[in-house]
Amino acid sequence: DVQLQASGGGLVQPGGSLRLSCAASGFSFTNGSIGFFRQAPGKEREGVASIRVRDRNKFYLSSVRGRFTISTDNAKGTVYVQMNSLRPEDTAIYFCAASPRTLIASTIRDPSQYEYWGRGTLVTVSS
Repeated sequence: DVQLQASGGGLVQPGGSLRLSCAASGFSFTNGSIGFFRQAPGKEREGVASIRVRDRNKFYLSSVRGRFTISTDNAKGTVYVQMNSLRPEDTAIYFCAASPRTLIASTIRDPSQYEYWGRGTLVTVSS
């Protein structure tokens, strides 16, 4: 069975940092794609950061580019998102998702392309 375990959410002040982790198992991690998505109340789920594990190509939502960094530890089957300079508008439930496929650039931030989803972790940015 495919399992995705996300962790690392919490409460942080504006300008602070958090690191989210997503531990994946049960599929060929190195040939797949991993994405972090978020959903704020009343808003649609949006792709924040995604990575094609095989070639480590990374894709970011424009509003987080330069503040968030996605990376992998292939030996651990884990993907990380380092989130710096957090803003109140980053407040949301964050999910990690996985596809066993190497997704193309035009679809890698599309939630419908991901077959497997982990439970969300809440990130709250507030003073």
